[in-house]
Formats: sequence, structure tokens, C-alpha cells
Amino acid sequence: MNNEVDSVRIDRWLWSVRIYKTRADATQSCKASAVRINDEPVKPSTKVRIGDTIKARRNNLTKTLLVTGLIEKRVGASKVSEYCKDQTPASELFEAQERSNRSKLHKGYLGKGRPTKKDRRTLKKFLDYEM
Repeated sequence: MNNEVDSVRIDRWLWSVRIYKTRADATQSCKASAVRINDEPVKPSTKVRIGDTIKARRNNLTKTLLVTGLIEKRVGASKVSEYCKDQTPASELFEAQERSNRSKLHKGYLGKGRPTKKDRRTLKKFLDYEM
């Protein structure tokens, strides 16, 4: 781990640990209040320190991460666990998976003309789904 640095920009850290695909995506998420450090909304230039709790919302999922190391350069996926610990609740992961499944059921029928037999079955499955 890099012990020389005592703080790193949040947008750069999120990109380095592969939460966002590009640094521009991380910056945009910070500006849109999708990233919080210790339950406070942050700007892209906010410094992150070891021990901070970060909540980052991306694609219907809010990931909760504990900062265990600081990094400025992007690393391989196998080394990400050295710099953060995922503390996302299992209920949040389950809800995100359910939302994804429901959207897949509804995706096929676009409302154009008469539905096919397969479309009718998919719609029936979607409408009969109980939460």
C-alpha cells in the first residue's frame, strides 16, 4: 500500500479501485450527489482518508465501502481488496438483483401491435409477480 500519501481526491480514488469505469464518470457522480463520505455529499476534489466510509450509487446499487488504503493509480481487480472493504448490506444487493430481474421481464414488449405468444407469457409473468 502507498503510505506516503495521507489523502487522495475522491474521484481519483473511486476510479482507482474500479467503482467507476472512468475518472470522468466518478467526477460526474460526485457532482450529482451520488457519492457520500461519512454520510456527507462531496465534491470531486474532496480528500478521502483511511477509515472513511464511502457510499457510491451506481446502476440502482448503493455500494458501501470502508477505505483501508490510499491509491492514486488504477490497479488490477485482484488488488482492489487491499485498498477498500465492501460493506454493502446483503439486502441492498438482493433489492438490486430483483430490480434487474423485473426490468428484464418487461424489456421485451415494446407495445407495438399485437403481442406474440412469447410476449404474452412474459407480460403475464410480469403482471403476476408478487413482491
